[in-house]
Amino acid sequence: MVLQVIRFFNKVFTRRVSSHTRSIIFRQLFDDVSSTYTYLLGCPITRECLLIDPVVEHSKRDFKLTKDLRLQLKFAINTHMHADHITGTGYLKALSGCKSVISKASGAQADILIDESDIIQFGDHILKVFSTPGHTNGCCTYYLPEQEIAFTGDALLIRGCGRTDFQEGNPRTLYRSVHDKIFTLPKNTILYPAHDYHGMMCTSVDEEKRLNPRLTKSEDEFVEIMNNLNLGYPKQIDKALPANKVCGVFDIPKDEPLDEV
Repeated sequence: MVLQVIRFFNKVFTRRVSSHTRSIIFRQLFDDVSSTYTYLLGCPITRECLLIDPVVEHSKRDFKLTKDLRLQLKFAINTHMHADHITGTGYLKALSGCKSVISKASGAQADILIDESDIIQFGDHILKVFSTPGHTNGCCTYYLPEQEIAFTGDALLIRGCGRTDFQEGNPRTLYRSVHDKIFTLPKNTILYPAHDYHGMMCTSVDEEKRLNPRLTKSEDEFVEIMNNLNLGYPKQIDKALPANKVCGVFDIPKDEPLDEV
């Protein structure tokens, strides 16, 4: 499947891997309640863009940014069905008419359901879809090979990884997803996670292969670690999962007029 899309970060960031590499628009945005990163990716030629892992409370902020940058929002996509916040996908659909995108394996509803080896295309760029389950069944990593950038969702965090004790979590599956998919990318690949709780913004394949305190262990050691984390019950899971099952289409704030953006 080929989807047209676009990319952004928190700082204007242009990376040239070769003389043929085109620039991209990139923003990294943050929600300080759930410590979620949202990524805006854009094509400077076609002016189309997408948002990765939007948060409902920041939908108007994110949509306004696309307008400020003279971009047209085409897709709002999720790396997985989140349990710690309600996705902004439904609100962004109402604001912009964009299409929602999520993995078919997530079990969630969306306009477009993606799977392993699908390609999201924007301008001259392609964003490859890797299925990286283990935190949830529907976790995906999105990889831009020309710029050597990947968005890992909760599968791989900075010096950590997503928990595996609920929502189809499986530590062996997660370990193999990271080692067989993400860790086989070029070592200089920059990785942008769905969350960070320590003030860090990105990492790399090389850093995590050397420094990740969990995923540098053997598979059996990793399973033992993950099975004994004894983490608390996610605070927003009871309202987030039902909402995200339908990509947040019923969770548009009623007191915020859509035209005031």
